[in-house]
Amino acid sequence: ISHRLEEIEAVGDRVTVLRDGRVVATHRVGEVSLEQLIREMANRDLEEHYPRQAAAPGEELLRVEGLTSPRLRNVGLTLRRGEIVGVAGLVGAGRTALARALFGADPFDSGSVFVHGRPLRIQFPAQAIARGMGFLTEDRKGEGLVLNLSVEDNVALPNLGRLSRWGVVDHAAVARTARRFVESLHIKTPSLEQPVEFLSGGNQQKAVLAKWLAGEADVLLFDEPTRGIDVAAKVEIYRLMNRLTAGGAGILMISSDLPEILGMSDRILVMRDGAVVAEFRRDEASQESLLAAALGHAGSEARAG
Repeated sequence: ISHRLEEIEAVGDRVTVLRDGRVVATHRVGEVSLEQLIREMANRDLEEHYPRQAAAPGEELLRVEGLTSPRLRNVGLTLRRGEIVGVAGLVGAGRTALARALFGADPFDSGSVFVHGRPLRIQFPAQAIARGMGFLTEDRKGEGLVLNLSVEDNVALPNLGRLSRWGVVDHAAVARTARRFVESLHIKTPSLEQPVEFLSGGNQQKAVLAKWLAGEADVLLFDEPTRGIDVAAKVEIYRLMNRLTAGGAGILMISSDLPEILGMSDRILVMRDGAVVAEFRRDEASQESLLAAALGHAGSEARAG
């Protein structure tokens, strides 16, 4: 099993293409081109509805220059107000490593990060949070939430400083804040005291989002924002993303779902082996071109990022 098409061409006798858990085609190696395999790997029709409402991007919120770590190679990117920048790539390409480095969850060796135009050496998540960053992790149950705590407590956790007076938590302020975001994000819960482990996947994801919005984050790192939630909840998340960008936030969205990347991104970066290897505008990207860039196929029409 391999993502490296040249490797399959070199050592394989037959090749079977899987997409979304189903066999698409089987060929004898030597009788099929790499371009055809890429077409078969890509589902060219956007089968789901992605209600992206694009707006003219505003001022720069985030700029990254030369970010390097054991898993990243000289990564550079920008994110502006009102913009969703998608990050595509195969498993192991460095997408999650990038988000974790930007949020201070993992260290990086060199490079510069500018948030709201000011340089910042982010070494701990608390520093990122203080500068208006939020991280919707791909592992919401293991890293995004404390499952046995209530909805109210989860919303409050990263915001205790602003919800306290003289070092003492203002429980009335915590309740007001949690209630405001439960209502505005339409989180379905019987009460603010409900442990988040008993919420549906979509409502858990919205609870993670609520805690960052309560802290007035406007630089949002979304890693697999709709993984493990049903179609209706996905559309709700997409509409929330539209509301956030319309309100001036910027979203860096990592996703393994190419239709989601194509349907919701204003610009798309493709990562491979820890580096950004291509950048596409929304109107010039296709599933084939993204896959070709992610696979390092020489015939790709991707533009260097």
